[in-house]
Amino acid sequence: MSFADATVPRLQIGNWFNDIVTWIQHNLGPLLDVVMNVGTFLNDHISSGLLAVPPVIMAVILGLVGWAASGWKLGIGTVIGMLVIQSVRMWNDAMLSLSLVIICTTVALILAVPVGILAARSTLAANIVRPVLDFMQTLPVFVYLVPVVVIFGIGAVPGMVATIIFGMPPGVRLTQLGIAQVDREMVEAGHAFGAPPRKILTGIELPLAMPTIMAGVNQVIMLVLSMVVVAGMVGAGGLGEDVYTGLTSFQVPLAFEGGLAVVILAMFLDRATAGVGARSAVSRAMKATASN
Repeated sequence: MSFADATVPRLQIGNWFNDIVTWIQHNLGPLLDVVMNVGTFLNDHISSGLLAVPPVIMAVILGLVGWAASGWKLGIGTVIGMLVIQSVRMWNDAMLSLSLVIICTTVALILAVPVGILAARSTLAANIVRPVLDFMQTLPVFVYLVPVVVIFGIGAVPGMVATIIFGMPPGVRLTQLGIAQVDREMVEAGHAFGAPPRKILTGIELPLAMPTIMAGVNQVIMLVLSMVVVAGMVGAGGLGEDVYTGLTSFQVPLAFEGGLAVVILAMFLDRATAGVGARSAVSRAMKATASN
């Protein structure tokens, strides 16, 4: 035993964490079953819906989405990218990954945006949320998989739970920042006209904060997609499983083609969400003011 071992007491942090996980398994069984059933239901139906559409037609649909979000260049680039994914026979797994991204992003934002609003309105909440977000954003990616695999086992749902938790922090932070940056005079004017707090939030604060919130949505999507790939290690399926299989079995073509499909999806989602944020009424007004 070294001098440091003799003078610094051993903290049983790992055992404490194990006790927490064991308590969750023994006492929250019905809730865990609901999460498992709902996650499986959503993933099965959304992925089935995406796969039911022929690849060429889906490529055109996503191209139109890109065109509407950010212009014809993204639209054409999206169609070409999706056809490349089909040409390397990664289409099914790409749609499975897109399904996971849709589900995890939606749930992460449903949880993150209200927390961000609360943190923007309450100093106490902000002081509580800040260190939690710091911890979440500095925790290694693979550590997220440990408790969910112990609790849920192997499969798509554990990967989804870890992905949702991993993707939340930028949604909370940028929602809080967007609300905090709203001109207080605008809010005071709403109060002066007798608008209730909910109307001020939905009619003044959220619309003015939308460019910043959309930046948070963009970051959530990017983190979710990156975590979906990592979650392939625990049986989440999709492109992550292809990359992981190619890596562990030294199948360079499989790993590269899976990674290429991930990059194409990431570029489409990134440009589309950035385009939606840039086309908001507030963003257009800010650009018009800057140009004048």
